[in-house]
Amino acid sequence: MGRKLKVYLDTSVISHLMQEDVPEKMADTRKLWEMFRSGVYEVCLSTVTLQEIDDCSEPKKSELWKYLNQIGYVTYDVTEDVLEVAHQIVNMGVLTRKSFDDCQHIGVAVVNNCDCIISWNFKHIVNIKTIRGVRAITNLEGYKPIEIWSPSVLLESEG
Repeated sequence: MGRKLKVYLDTSVISHLMQEDVPEKMADTRKLWEMFRSGVYEVCLSTVTLQEIDDCSEPKKSELWKYLNQIGYVTYDVTEDVLEVAHQIVNMGVLTRKSFDDCQHIGVAVVNNCDCIISWNFKHIVNIKTIRGVRAITNLEGYKPIEIWSPSVLLESEG
């Protein structure tokens, strides 16, 4: 079987476990969660993710923590290296300062050698501009290339 794919989740994936207004995305996310529970992937989060979940209002916050407690995951801190990548994303005009949390999500995943970032955030993360910008930064800084996908892509790979 080989090495497990190291998958970074941004907060949008976790919050879609409870996103009743977009049933298809919610269904995909819950299917993916089953895969996480069975240990198919190595799941990575950051302190940014956990902080964003803590900022949710109840009862959603407790529900999301319940889901998180069902899976194994590694939590990474926001280090100097992570901030450097995050600032670079802003300086290269890939994202703006306003989306600095998203830049930090990407930074954590890049610095910690994740294979991919999974996100439902098409506006800032899963789009061609961000994907190209991140590719340029990983090339420039000598980090491993990283894929940026929506959760549906991981489901398709199961086939």
